[in-house]
Amino acid sequence: MRKIAFLLLTLALPAFTGALEKQPLAVYHARRQALAEKAGAAVLMFAAVEQGESLYGFRQDNNFYYLTGWTEPGAALLILAEQKSSAANETARAYTEILFLPAHNLIREKFTGPKLTADNPQAARLAGVDRVDALDKLRDLLAELLPRGELPAPAPKLYTDLATDDAESPAALPLTWLRRANAFGRVSMQDVKPLVKALRMVKDAGEMEFIRKAVAASDEAHKAAMKAMKPGINEREISALMQFEFEKRGCERPAYAPIVGSGPFSTVLHYDADDRQMQSGEVVVMDVGGEYSMYAADITRTLAVSGKFSARQREIYQIVLGAQQAAERAFVAGKSMMTGMADNSLFRAAYDYINTHGKDSHGQPLGKYFVHGLGHHVGLEVHDAGDYTVPLDKGNVFTLEPGIYIPEENLGVRIEDMYWVDAGGKLVKLSADLPSGVDEVQK
Repeated sequence: MRKIAFLLLTLALPAFTGALEKQPLAVYHARRQALAEKAGAAVLMFAAVEQGESLYGFRQDNNFYYLTGWTEPGAALLILAEQKSSAANETARAYTEILFLPAHNLIREKFTGPKLTADNPQAARLAGVDRVDALDKLRDLLAELLPRGELPAPAPKLYTDLATDDAESPAALPLTWLRRANAFGRVSMQDVKPLVKALRMVKDAGEMEFIRKAVAASDEAHKAAMKAMKPGINEREISALMQFEFEKRGCERPAYAPIVGSGPFSTVLHYDADDRQMQSGEVVVMDVGGEYSMYAADITRTLAVSGKFSARQREIYQIVLGAQQAAERAFVAGKSMMTGMADNSLFRAAYDYINTHGKDSHGQPLGKYFVHGLGHHVGLEVHDAGDYTVPLDKGNVFTLEPGIYIPEENLGVRIEDMYWVDAGGKLVKLSADLPSGVDEVQK
């Protein structure tokens, strides 16, 4: 009786998609079709799995979410590109997509809530996919549906999320088991990430809505910090205040570990202790942004703890702001590069400005104190999927964040804003509502 009651409860649940604001299911379907067209072959991807009780709860793998909008753990996705018959290949195949869902774990679901499974007759409609099957069937369906790659023909390709040096793939363990279970026959494994990256770099209207909401909430968090700033306040208080402000505006979590570094720690790029009491006469770098419906904001402001910059602090601040503005002026859609020192490089525009507009205490140019890149793509990740070998173009969202860090002066300044290239190729400053001019910030 308990099991029947539990299953009735799951059938009554309306969406199985969590509280995130999401795009229409047709958007994710179109992305899967676009990926299939790029791949021209089979694609197999895996959702993230729950790893104990994480600090901010379960968060879906970004690529899996981008293609499905699915927020529950443990699923798998199989996509088979359309295959037309030809003289050389008489076998035709329609576009196929199957979402595989794990069976109920009644004990675990007492802790995490009921999950949608393939035995729900509404599963395909609720998930927005053509077909739903039980995860237990994955091995047998792979063996049935995938081309077997018989010799002497070339091995057919299978695109999946292969592990890289800097990140473990959610596909690593299931692929190992499927290989042992002889699910694939003779296939050539290809990394799907470059194909998905190319899609993710160009943000659609729905993505821009979520990014704008993340930015707006984060802007308000920074304004609250500006108003609360005073000598004697602890960095942790500012960090907590900012997280409260963007979460009460709909963000589900920080987009990254908040950075609130004052005094000597204003020169530490990824300072994360956030536990120092701020002193009069210092500056504080606040690199803090929220995540709204899985989409990140990344914004940095530098403040005078006492409310007014010293002459030297003001000088360095103005140089950093000028470098950002130089990069803005240099931008040309379809031509500007984020990195490098070529004439079309935004990094070079910012670096040259810094290197020609001030000196350190030894009379040396300030360029050597700009020690990181100028910016990065932003989307489902704060450092989002992006190809830095191609120019920035329409639909891209990225940051411009020059900085100068002089440890011997206990003086670090970074100003970071988010930008979008609209359909006309115009550079739009998404965080323009947050003051960055020195007089505005002080006021």
